[in-house]
Amino acid sequence: MAGSLSQYWKKRDFGITSEPKGALARPGKKLAFVVQKHAASRLHYDLRLELDGTMVSWAVPKGPSLDPQVKRMAVHVEDHPISYNKFEGVIPKGQYGAGTVEVWDRGAWFPLEDPVGGMRDGRLKFEMKGEKLRGRWMLVRIGKRKDERQEPWLLIKERDGEARAAAEYDIVEALPDSVLSPPGAKARKSSDEAKAKAAPAKKAAKKAAKKPAAKDAPLPAGAVAAKLPLSLFPQLATLVEEPPRGQGWIYEVKFDGYRVLARIDGDDVRLFTRNGNNWTSRMTALAEEVARLGIDSAWLDGEMVVLDAKGNPDFQSLQGAFDSSKTADIVYFVFDMPYFAGFDLRRVPLIERRALLARLLAKNSSEHVRFSEHFEADAAQLLESACKKGLEGVIGKRADSIYASKRSPAWIKLKCTRRQEFVVGGFTDPKGSRSGIGALLLGIHDAQGKLHYAGNVGTGFDDRTLVALARKLAAISTDKMPYAEKPKGVKARWVKPKLVAEVAFTEWTSDGRIRHPVFHGLRTDKDPAAITREAALHEAPEAPSGKKTAATLAKPAGDSVAGRKVSNADRVIDPASKATKLDLVRYYDRIAPHILPHLVGRPLALVRGPQGVTGELFFQKHGDKLQIPGIRELDPKLWPGHPAMLEIATREGLVGAAQMNTIELHTWNSTVKAIDKPDRMIFDLDPGEGISWPQLLEATALTRKMLDMLGLESFVKTSGGKGLHVVVPLTPRLGYDEVKDFSQAVVVHLARTLPSLFVAKSGPRNRVGRIFVDYLRNGYGATTASAFSARARPGLGVSVTLKWSELEGLESASQWNILTVHDRLAKLREDPWKGYWTTRQGLTAAMKKLG
Repeated sequence: MAGSLSQYWKKRDFGITSEPKGALARPGKKLAFVVQKHAASRLHYDLRLELDGTMVSWAVPKGPSLDPQVKRMAVHVEDHPISYNKFEGVIPKGQYGAGTVEVWDRGAWFPLEDPVGGMRDGRLKFEMKGEKLRGRWMLVRIGKRKDERQEPWLLIKERDGEARAAAEYDIVEALPDSVLSPPGAKARKSSDEAKAKAAPAKKAAKKAAKKPAAKDAPLPAGAVAAKLPLSLFPQLATLVEEPPRGQGWIYEVKFDGYRVLARIDGDDVRLFTRNGNNWTSRMTALAEEVARLGIDSAWLDGEMVVLDAKGNPDFQSLQGAFDSSKTADIVYFVFDMPYFAGFDLRRVPLIERRALLARLLAKNSSEHVRFSEHFEADAAQLLESACKKGLEGVIGKRADSIYASKRSPAWIKLKCTRRQEFVVGGFTDPKGSRSGIGALLLGIHDAQGKLHYAGNVGTGFDDRTLVALARKLAAISTDKMPYAEKPKGVKARWVKPKLVAEVAFTEWTSDGRIRHPVFHGLRTDKDPAAITREAALHEAPEAPSGKKTAATLAKPAGDSVAGRKVSNADRVIDPASKATKLDLVRYYDRIAPHILPHLVGRPLALVRGPQGVTGELFFQKHGDKLQIPGIRELDPKLWPGHPAMLEIATREGLVGAAQMNTIELHTWNSTVKAIDKPDRMIFDLDPGEGISWPQLLEATALTRKMLDMLGLESFVKTSGGKGLHVVVPLTPRLGYDEVKDFSQAVVVHLARTLPSLFVAKSGPRNRVGRIFVDYLRNGYGATTASAFSARARPGLGVSVTLKWSELEGLESASQWNILTVHDRLAKLREDPWKGYWTTRQGLTAAMKKLG
């Protein structure tokens, strides 16, 4: 075994750190790999590959990317012992690598060439089979500069079925949690196992209740017993141009400061930036004040600011506080609490999380730790008022939203002026009596990580700032131009792209420059490599659905699909997503392999919208005079007394239907082989006014549990609208009346057992604050939106099949739309409804159980 742990042992005091000392080990049957998320002085990811008895290791500052065009810097560090693969914990202050460590991914790796030779030659090709990272990868050593002490390598994803464009998917942001103990993760357990698991959390909650701030703070429904995670990625807001329509939003002041998350574990309080950097040592006074809140265990989320004489946040004063190490004036406005007292609150509706947080902070008021109040008022008026007061803008949040560790449309930001971060790539010399510098040269990254020039900023500086900037820029000067193309007509001095400036401006020009820029300060809490052009949605979506707009997606050339020219191809049929008729036709063309199994052999109804989703819609069950290639009329004898029904069984039929303005496809519960005997039973969970998303998820899980108790296997899919569909495949033996009566009995039982959640009567009045499980979908001639059908609603959501295990992480019933669902399908390793087509079950035994 050629590996060595001498450097690893030399750097650590194992009497202080809890890291394993380890030893050289013989290789196992499979070579292990691990990626550890390491929040040291700066957050990074450590990739470790088992080789020659140790874990050969690289520090990857930005973490892995699934985009083959993105080359991640990976610094070769000392070998680690194989026992380090399971290490999670906090490396104490003063020790090498002090900070929190989590196992972000793990699995087996397979060299595609001689690994020892690859390490020697600086080119290592391999395959990973982990819980997050899969497919082929490559590590390539690059030239080491004179001032570099460690070998720089590049980590590159190779092109295969696991590759994803960076603009569409960031795996580090999308999957931030540990794989050893993912926050809130829970398998299906017996009640005894669940109680045993909850015992430590209840003990922690009881301990917290002894403290003043936790007393009389009952936990809301939806709280899940969970270990306090070592790190937490914050939920980020989506920039929009116009306030959202409709109800259900609350608004807060958009603070002009730094995002900070506070981790409280007994007397141990740590403060982290949004990128996971530990800033506790920089804000000791604030950490001590958070500790005095009397909260025993929690993650708090908020913004730290310095207030001016008028009580408004002043970003330059905040910057000055750090520059002068005078941070005692910092105020921490707390607006969320994802964890508390041994419980995960992320699936608790926002408004309830905030109510609990407000009660806790009210019991122990603090000058420097304050609750961020919200307003339930007209967004446009609030924004106007904020702008008049000189504030940056307002933040809108859906009151019923869950806490998602990613950028989410459930949180939006409305700004008074355009304002974002830029990377500083150079500067100009001062002129006249000005000292320090003339102007800063700004840049932004594209999806491939290339830095592009975006203009200069020469206003917004005072004399002290100019001198301080000149000193910082001199320390990072370089002869190498950092931009992908040289700025024209600019005589500049180049610097390494390590500084981030926040700049306000009026607009972007057609050639990618900003107009009328004003400097607001440097940001040390943001990674320069993550700075891209911030694009605003026209308006907020009606629900937290994570939709993409058509404008953000590259479209294939031409307006023909499957050999047919699409009429009125550029007509926008959905203003919310900017999707055109051509987008819809292309969707049905591409989705054909997935949707056709749900359509073939079934009578169907078309929902057509000649004017798009905002115009008049009409339902069509029969052919009439409509002639669409690929759509065939069924035998009229199947439904005596009615015109011939329709069937789509080919890709041509799907394209033809979309060409004729068909948006939705609804199908019967039986096929033409046994038209009177349904081969499935559907429970359509339709939430009434006042029902939160977590309540709908709970009701869906309870419906499944009820069916499980009756011995019926069920499957789940989104509706693409507001609700969820639970589908029970059946052997076609009973008639529609028997199946409908049984489904009604199930719904009545649910309503009688949990009348506060379920209702068995339809109608808007009956559904207020409750969920109607629509059993009427099981009647003869009734139809339901097919799996993978688009929905004629703003956003063009899609009905998508799910695994039951995905239910907990679902954000909305319209989470995927015609522009995004293909991304989901591309990364699936198996059909979420695997087993649906082969499930054989009847209702007779279930009827007896139900009584």
